[in-house]
Order: sequence, then structure tokens, then C-alpha cells
Amino acid sequence: MANAAAIFDLDHTLVPRAAWPVFERHLTGVGLEPTNLLPGERTVRRLLDLGGDNRVSMQLDRAGVRATKGWPVSTVHEAAEAAGLDLAGQVLPYGLQELEDQRAAGRITVLATPLPEQLVRPLAERIGFDDVVATRWAVDGDSYAGHVDGPYVWGRQKLAAVQEWAKRHDVALEDSYAFAHAFADAALLGSVGRPVAVDPDPRLAALAAARRWRVRWFDVPKGVVKVAGRELQEWLRPLAREDLVGNARIDLSGLENIPRQGPAIVVFNHRSYFDGTVVGMAVSKAGRSARGIGKKEVFDAPLIGPFMKAFGGVRVDRGTGSDEPVRAAARALRAGEVVMIAPEGTIPRGPAFFEPELKGRWGAARLAHETRAPVIPLGLWGTEHVWPRNQRLPRMVFPGPPPKVTAQIGPPVRLRYDDVDADTRRIMEAIVDQLPVEARVRRTPTEAELRRTYPANYRGDPARELSRRPGFDR
Repeated sequence: MANAAAIFDLDHTLVPRAAWPVFERHLTGVGLEPTNLLPGERTVRRLLDLGGDNRVSMQLDRAGVRATKGWPVSTVHEAAEAAGLDLAGQVLPYGLQELEDQRAAGRITVLATPLPEQLVRPLAERIGFDDVVATRWAVDGDSYAGHVDGPYVWGRQKLAAVQEWAKRHDVALEDSYAFAHAFADAALLGSVGRPVAVDPDPRLAALAAARRWRVRWFDVPKGVVKVAGRELQEWLRPLAREDLVGNARIDLSGLENIPRQGPAIVVFNHRSYFDGTVVGMAVSKAGRSARGIGKKEVFDAPLIGPFMKAFGGVRVDRGTGSDEPVRAAARALRAGEVVMIAPEGTIPRGPAFFEPELKGRWGAARLAHETRAPVIPLGLWGTEHVWPRNQRLPRMVFPGPPPKVTAQIGPPVRLRYDDVDADTRRIMEAIVDQLPVEARVRRTPTEAELRRTYPANYRGDPARELSRRPGFDR
């Protein structure tokens, strides 16, 4: 049976920019610097590299091989090792995770690039590739000869080199994946069964749309779409202002407790379908994008559901018992993202909605144990007046001023990482600490208040639910 492979390009695919300047810097650092450059050539190359692979930059690269004549092989390897370490830190987080997923699926992972094999192999080995298909500099004894040994691996010649490699390794390209950014790799993408255009240049984006190829960005989760280099949350960030919300008076405090970079788990109490809007606003005002975890009913809800999907939310379907939501959230945290989650799992209904003591599930604590991401507590109050659970859409008109909604963000929860249940209790207590005093007072709700805590299709009797509450006396 033939093997399957996953073939990755490097520039603007696994790393966000052209990799050659990094190699050039390290070559210069060991005393190897091109001496035959034309006036302004380095500046032109930098400008061309901004757009990814193109015919002009490839011609300059091809001509530049002459400068390597006489370079010691051992010195070039020294520079390549240092550059590999440097570039490994620039690999986009979801690109690295895709590489790991492909390897775990049993596919041979291959780095295919026009860059010199002698330079890129240390990087490929460092981040876990099985093999490399790349241009080769010719060697003359202990030095480089100043020309290419074999084809220059770009465009159609890159496809031919991959096909030759596949033949030698008994790989069926029709069963394989390819990930690339530039239109120059269209032939390679078209040769595999599962092509993926990664952060595609304009011509490749048009071709991918015409051929219905998948499009990905390796700096954001699957499903998140970017426009002009920015995801939807970034475009909408200037609109994350309390004064632009017409159906609520929102009071946010403690924003300084949300880390400005690196992973974080923002946990909040669940009172309404409006909760995600308020928590998302808080995260956005902190300059971050949030990946929300929500049950499938939230993803299926009008207005909120489409935004959850476009924002890279993690869908939870409790009926399946799958661990995939936890794995997806952990991947986002390892990629340095903010994940927001309501540990209660769902909006409490009936008398439980009014209990001062919050009961949480273990998901947030488990994520914290697995990733060591800080847990940031956020206490919400008043969102249920904007979008009661028994209404399919939020309230937009009120007889008087819109209801006040508070969101208080506290410092990271002090966890012990020795017991998930105990740390879950610590998380819930930290959320309660961010709530106003009135939230901590036990009271008897009215029948109308109770009814607002049930779904719109609820046909039960809230009064009967209330009568079952311990200590209740009608």
C-alpha cells in the first residue's frame, strides 16, 4: 500500500515572512557575505520578499548562488544551525500543530522549498519534518562550487522534484496534503488530493476559490477567516466600546488583569446569551482576540452563533462525550491565545439561577492543569435583563434606561494544580469574589423571574419548581 505525505512550503506558510533574510543574517555573522550584489539589490529583494515567491525574486536567488563559490561547507552548516534555531521560534503556532497532527496521522511530513537544502535541513529536523525537498548547492570538496546541483526547486520544477521524491518513497500524491502560500505552487497544490492554500497571495486566493480548495491561516484556528491580513475580531476591535451598545449600560473594570500577550483562560459566570458579547468586549478592549467555548445550542443560536464560528469558537456537544473541545481549547492556549469559558457549562435554570454559591464543571481547571495558562476570573451581573433565557432574541427596547451590566475582572486565580475538583472550587469562588454584594445574598425569586431562567420552549410550572426549593414556604 502506498504512503501518504503532508508537504509544506516554508515562506509565508509555516513562517510569516520570507526566511532568507534570517539565513543571510547568520551567514554574515560567520563571515560569509555576498560580494557580487548589484546596487540596491538587497533592498529590491526585501521588497519582493514581502509578497512571497515570485519570478523576479527567484531569478535573483538563482543568480545569487554564484556568491557561494568557495564558502566552506562546515561554516555554512554552522550558520544554518543558528538560523534554524532562530526560525523555529518564528514558526506559526497552528502550522506547528498541523505538522504534529499530520505526523500523528501517519503521513510522511516533507518541507518543500526553493531555499537551499543545506540551509533549511537543520530547521526541518528541529521542528520534526521527516524529509526535505529543496534546491541543492553544488559542492566542490570542502567548499561550495557556486552553482546549483540539479533543478532550482520552484514552480513547475518544484512539482517535478516532489513527484520524483514521491516516486522514490512510494508516496501517492492523490492521498496527500500540500500547504502553500504562493501562486507559484499552484501546480503542486493541484497535484495532491488535499490542497490547502495558506494565507494565499491574491492570485492563489482566486484560484483556490475557483477550485474550492481549503484556505487556512496558521496564526489563527481552523475556521477563522482573515481579510487583508486581519481576522474579523481585529477589524471589529475599534467598535468594542460601551457607548456603542444601545441596549445595555456596560461597566467594565479590572481590564489590566487580562494579559496583553500569552495564553489566558478567562472564566465567567453564565447568566444569559448576552454574556459572550460582554466578555468578548472585555477581551477585545485588552487588545486580544478570544476563542470562546460554548455548547452547541449557543453556536446554533441566532446572531451569537455565526459570530462564535467566525471568531474561532470551540463547539461543545455534550451528547457525544468527545474530548475534542478540550483538545481544541488546549491547542489554542498553547498557541498563546485567550480562551473564554463559563465553568457552569450552561445557564442555571429555576431556583439554581439565584443561588449565591456557584457550581462549576472541571473543564477550566483541567485546561489550566494541562497548559499552566493563568485563569482570569470575571464576574457578570445584569446580562439576564438584556437577553433573558426565555427569549430567542435580545431585548432592544426598554420603558426606561437600558439595564446596567457589570463585568469585574480579577487577578489570576491561585491554583494548586494537585486536584481538579479543588481547583474548580477555587475558580468558582474567585468568580463570586468579582460579583456585587447583592449577588451573594440568598433570596426568593418571583415566579416571573423564575420563568425568565427557562428556555423559550419550556412548558413546566416555575411555581412548582420554586416550592421544591429547600426551606421554601409558600
